[in-house]
Amino acid sequence: MELWAGIDVGGTTTQVGLVDASGRIVYKNTFLTGTSPEPHELIRALSVWIQAKVQGLKGRLMACGIGAPNGNIWSGCIEHAPNLTWKGIVPFAELTAARLKCPVQLTNDANAAALGEMRFGSAGNKKEFLFITLGTGLGSGIVTDGKILYGHSGFAGELGHVIMYPGGRDCGCGRKGCSETYCSATGLVRTYRELTGENENHTSRFIYEKAREGEAEAVEAFDITCRHLGLLLANSVAVTSPECIYLFGGLSHATEFIFPGTIKYFEENLQQIFKGTVQILPSALPEHDAAILGAVALVHDFREAYTL
Repeated sequence: MELWAGIDVGGTTTQVGLVDASGRIVYKNTFLTGTSPEPHELIRALSVWIQAKVQGLKGRLMACGIGAPNGNIWSGCIEHAPNLTWKGIVPFAELTAARLKCPVQLTNDANAAALGEMRFGSAGNKKEFLFITLGTGLGSGIVTDGKILYGHSGFAGELGHVIMYPGGRDCGCGRKGCSETYCSATGLVRTYRELTGENENHTSRFIYEKAREGEAEAVEAFDITCRHLGLLLANSVAVTSPECIYLFGGLSHATEFIFPGTIKYFEENLQQIFKGTVQILPSALPEHDAAILGAVALVHDFREAYTL
């Protein structure tokens, strides 16, 4: 039985799963990413779990794909990730491969999710699209000619760190005014606080419920978020000219507040030659399995496009 491992490294938890040749997740688990300054403990725990499950199925581990914040496809390293305790440049793919004894590839988590949309979602016939993750931050994967655009450095497509307002809100990357400080779940919360003058640590879910109840500040917070997101996506279209844009992640589930407003401001800010040519759609990836499927799609994509 041929099996592929998928790992999604997050700031708090790391998801891992084994997927068979049909794309079915056979096993999955969640580990605490941990607070150690080194990743060795996490890699050991993940590897032990993967190897035990593969042996239990009498299978063969073909490859392992990893999605991670600030993951570099070319180096296999996690580089200067602000939400992880491992500082600097961490050769995560190399360390994992040494444990698993199989090919390992690593990329940015949003790139992995974009690949998942192509292989397991609704973008199977799409050659040009953007994949936007709306969670704590804003992640993005750019697909052109059916392949992820990685760029010279391996970090192409950092739309969450396009500066919308010079000197604006503080961003985790160390700069100010990045788009993800306005167009994300965290950005929504910050906007709501500014509108209400409250300092409570509200969640985006709380604001969504308030908006459903008709609270003016909550509705306005969503409108401001959509205004920024629509502008960001319109500017992105001027550079990439995609067929469609997929929205994924917790904030995208506030469908009635995110999609109409974002589409409205998107169309208002589009150059005339692009009007009516780009759809904004919800991702078809299953929320709870998307990270694992996206990571596995990375090794499938890499095998087909570049040959391991």
